[in-house]
Amino acid sequence: MTRFASRARLAARALAAAAAAAILSGVLTAPVNAHGPDPTFSGGPMKPSSVLEWRWATSGIPTAMKGAIKAAVADANATRASKAPTFDHTAGVSSKIYYGTSVPCGVNGLACMRRSTPDWFGVWLRENGHRFDWGALRWCEMTGSPTGCYQAETITLDELGHVLGLDHHGNYGDDRDYDDAVVQTYSHTKPRMGWNADGFARCDVASLQQMYDVPSSTTRYSTCLSVPTTLSMTASSAWVTAGSSVTFTAHLGTNGTGKLSNNKVTGRTVVLQQHLSSGWSDVATMAGVSAGTYRATIRIRSDLDYRAKFRKPSNEGLKASSSNVISVSVTGVCGSGACAAFETLQ
Repeated sequence: MTRFASRARLAARALAAAAAAAILSGVLTAPVNAHGPDPTFSGGPMKPSSVLEWRWATSGIPTAMKGAIKAAVADANATRASKAPTFDHTAGVSSKIYYGTSVPCGVNGLACMRRSTPDWFGVWLRENGHRFDWGALRWCEMTGSPTGCYQAETITLDELGHVLGLDHHGNYGDDRDYDDAVVQTYSHTKPRMGWNADGFARCDVASLQQMYDVPSSTTRYSTCLSVPTTLSMTASSAWVTAGSSVTFTAHLGTNGTGKLSNNKVTGRTVVLQQHLSSGWSDVATMAGVSAGTYRATIRIRSDLDYRAKFRKPSNEGLKASSSNVISVSVTGVCGSGACAAFETLQ
């Protein structure tokens, strides 16, 4: 997908769309609302959890550009937060990264890529000083970072996002949400926002997680998502004598779209609640005991209803959920000993 310059944005919009379509013939895109996950290519993802090997297409690439491209590769590997492939520089492979040679990016393209699932790709970047109708291209890494330059690291990262299957993000007309994604149609120059991103942004990550799944049960879900969760609970006993202990075990999982369904969710806060006349109140924070499993043991002195509760986190895109309700009945009379009050045992 071609990466275009923002200074030519209005004049080149129609031309940009045509050039991008020509480069990715047969690849369909889907509309997306601002703040939603990036759209994805219909060609599907690359091979999950694989390594996409690549080499330099030519010799003589400037050291500063090589450094910027390698930095973008490291950015992609470090911030994908999913089972998306990683990239690795390896000699003698077919996938290549090009600089300034036979660039098939359309007349206004700064950079572009081609891909073929499950594991081939090519990325092209224009040479520093390339003449467009709006002026000469300046890569920040090549020109001492003057105002108005384009950061090659960020734009290479954008193209690597395309390689993984991400299409251009949709933004508000004033671009106030531009930082929600790196994979954009139009590039911003220094010092405008987004010109120097060094990692996939939240709505890039959201789509990568939907396409490839999260790598572990402890991985945080992008705040660009709103993934439903499921919560169930069992009890060691529903009939106890006053002052006896009951162990409650809860299971937290996802019920999202794409790959984000039936995942176990670990390392979050799940609480055990009791139902009183005033409503539900927290009794204990349940301890994580295994992937997606949380447990609490309390002593009980009267008949009450219990449930587990997972509240929406502020730092990730999971929805709140409540478990089924379990009624525990108590026989006998509670005195002033061990069952004088609720007591968390573990």
